[in-house]
Amino acid sequence: MKVGLFINTQFPEGSNAADRIPEIVEQVRTARDAGFKSLWFPHHWLTYPMQMLQITPMMGYIAAHAQGMTIGPNILILPPQNPMHVAEESATLDILTGGNYILGIGQGYRQPEFDAFNIPLSERAPRFNESIALIKRLWTEDRVTHQGRFYTVNDAGIGVKPIQPGGPPLYIAAQADISVRRAARIGDAWLIVNSGGLSKVTPLMKTYRSALTEYGRTAREFPITIECYVGDNNATAHEECRGPLEYKYNAYASWGLQGRITETNFGDFARDKFIIGDKVSVKEEIVRYNELLGVDHFIMRCNWPGLPQEKTLATIKRLGEIFA
Repeated sequence: MKVGLFINTQFPEGSNAADRIPEIVEQVRTARDAGFKSLWFPHHWLTYPMQMLQITPMMGYIAAHAQGMTIGPNILILPPQNPMHVAEESATLDILTGGNYILGIGQGYRQPEFDAFNIPLSERAPRFNESIALIKRLWTEDRVTHQGRFYTVNDAGIGVKPIQPGGPPLYIAAQADISVRRAARIGDAWLIVNSGGLSKVTPLMKTYRSALTEYGRTAREFPITIECYVGDNNATAHEECRGPLEYKYNAYASWGLQGRITETNFGDFARDKFIIGDKVSVKEEIVRYNELLGVDHFIMRCNWPGLPQEKTLATIKRLGEIFA
């Protein structure tokens, strides 16, 4: 099993985003020194009043501090974007990371984002599928001619190819049977986001493994993204991170993502969704997730708006000790 760090690039209204950059760099260096293997970045547009740094420049900036760690979006919202643009930027990021880039992609769900790009939300699935096929061709063919439903390339090729043969691995986020099966069919891994909890992920994992067998494919790994806080004391850990996590998930609810509204009892809301506790209890939960799902790459988000930097760094260091 290995551990990765999900970088928080979202900050409350009124905070100075520029002041957070040195903190992010410190988190990355701490994770690198603690043995973390990967770094992952979120993606959204139009997040006011929450501030959010954009994903591509952040990944390029942080690559200089990663020193061999894998970097990738978690997740890049693909359908509103032109696949030519994504293919070019991904190839550049693969070069900047020395061939350690993973393209994590998803369909998105926020109506304002699609409206701003003048793209119907109802088109996200066919755009997603066409984009993936075109991106792969642009990575591997010198010149491409493509006349699709949404995108056109006329006898042209991207300027630089990725370092990795065939291009960066594609990790596909999915939260329904049909999209999980697609991840098995055309992706290198299903990028699990555990926001719905184990009751939702467990049957989807069965679907995914069954689809892998059906399509005769093998997953590169089994990654899962989880909110994680490792405190010094198990009895107080939940209360120490409750405020920042409630802020984060109330923001999700305000964006219209159902099933993510915090309840009065934070412990009940967090159960089987987040991993919170001291080193002993967190390690036990990691083992439980591994045994239940077979996941082997734990992508831990350890910072949320309002959580002090010293608590984030402490969690990163303790996770490094757990995975050592």
